[in-house]
Amino acid sequence: MKLQRDIELGEPFYRRQMEETQRRSLSTDGLWIHALWLVPVLVLATIARFYGLTRTAIWCDEGSSLLMSQYSPALTWFHSAHDVHPPLYYLLLHAWMSLFGDGIFSIRAMSALPGVATVGLAFWLMRMVATPRAAVLGGILLALMPITVRYSQEVRMYSLMGFWLMGATVALVYWVKNPDRQRYLVIYALLMTASFYTHYFTCLCVLAHWSYLLALRCKSDDKLKLLTRPAWWVSNVAIVALYAPWIPSLVDQLTHLDQLRVGGDVGWIPPVTLDSLPSAVWQFMTLKDGTDVWFPLYVLMPLMIAAVAAAVVLRDRSHLRFNALLVSYTFLPVLVIFAVSFFTPLLVERYLMFAAIGLPLVLAVAIDQLERSFRVLAIGLLVAVLGLEAVGLKNDYSVDADQFDVLVNYVNQNYVAGDRIVVSDLFWYFGYVYYNKTGAQPLLYTPSLPDGGSGRPNAYGFGTLVDENADKIYVDRLQAVPKGTGRVWLISGSYAPDDFHSIPNNWNKEKEFKVGDTEARLYTVR
Repeated sequence: MKLQRDIELGEPFYRRQMEETQRRSLSTDGLWIHALWLVPVLVLATIARFYGLTRTAIWCDEGSSLLMSQYSPALTWFHSAHDVHPPLYYLLLHAWMSLFGDGIFSIRAMSALPGVATVGLAFWLMRMVATPRAAVLGGILLALMPITVRYSQEVRMYSLMGFWLMGATVALVYWVKNPDRQRYLVIYALLMTASFYTHYFTCLCVLAHWSYLLALRCKSDDKLKLLTRPAWWVSNVAIVALYAPWIPSLVDQLTHLDQLRVGGDVGWIPPVTLDSLPSAVWQFMTLKDGTDVWFPLYVLMPLMIAAVAAAVVLRDRSHLRFNALLVSYTFLPVLVIFAVSFFTPLLVERYLMFAAIGLPLVLAVAIDQLERSFRVLAIGLLVAVLGLEAVGLKNDYSVDADQFDVLVNYVNQNYVAGDRIVVSDLFWYFGYVYYNKTGAQPLLYTPSLPDGGSGRPNAYGFGTLVDENADKIYVDRLQAVPKGTGRVWLISGSYAPDDFHSIPNNWNKEKEFKVGDTEARLYTVR
């Protein structure tokens, strides 16, 4: 009788246990189903980033990356120390080209692949800090985010920087959840160091991470006072120690800011206005500054995004407040650079691409939260975001067929051995060098400045890539062009005034070929 009574009394307990086990099984199955969404999300990201990868011609900044990466690692370190960016991207590009060649698909694939991987990391991050549905939404929105697609198709360091910083943020979240597991901080320190060696704006992500941990420290739970943990400080000291070999080069760059300004590598960024902040948001979403949009809409869209971000933070009642981390990662770097730019202009949207990566994630969290109470409104917000991204992708993919490579190929086809080729400035020079198939060394036009000073580049900024060959390539006066066959090709912008100022009287124009905003002119010298 006692045994039967125990079974009867225990039946509700066992029934609850069975029901809980079934719920966990269903929950696990649901997680696996959501995890499988990573595959189509990555496929979507891959298609968006590899579609039309070679449709645009190599431009100045990309050409400078290629010239920098042609040096040996030791010389790359030296020349990047005279440039405005650290050396890691150039060193990796050097290794990549040695393995896969310098074809335009190959060299841009080195940016596209980290761009795809970053989407995967963001999906991973969202799985840890938000719901599975928000992770799927965030992955889709990031896969189609125009600014991330655009700069995953360029031979520059922005995509790689975003990969390092998203990976570091994932490592930080793992550590916040498991503060006693120091291996996550080791991974964090290595990824942050790699990012510092890739781009100086990494310091803004550091600021976002520290701000989040400071916000946690303000809570009453002593377990969340992670800023005071010795392991956190050791990891940050390790970052500084690993970065120490580059610090003298950074100091040298800061010391020679005047020479960088002379070359146009510093100081070209326009001053900010109050319109610059909403324009930056429009650039992130559509790759246009939005100034041609109906003014109420121009203001409303950034304000709506700001309101959504604020709501995401304020409605977060979770213990670790990861929504605050997402918002800080996304908005704090932009706001800091916007404020600093009133004193020293630094607001360049592509430099902040790493922060823009967080914007689709914040919007995904908002849509997910909104759907629980206002389903129609959530769907409307999702459609609006996808609509903006569609406009941005259209802007990115709609490229004029008249590209600079067409002009250089025209010269390649009409070149005669012994012809001289003179390029008007460095902006066109680096791209010309990439497409040049004549075997001739293009010359660089370096006329005197209006005040009589030398117009030649110096050994800093882009000038570090050409200055050592000054005697071979600089042409201060067109009359000084070596005669050769008596034929000279002038490569310049097709706008007025003429980049070459005055053409010598004894030069006769034989041909002219215009492509977009560039032109090639062939002269014979009597």
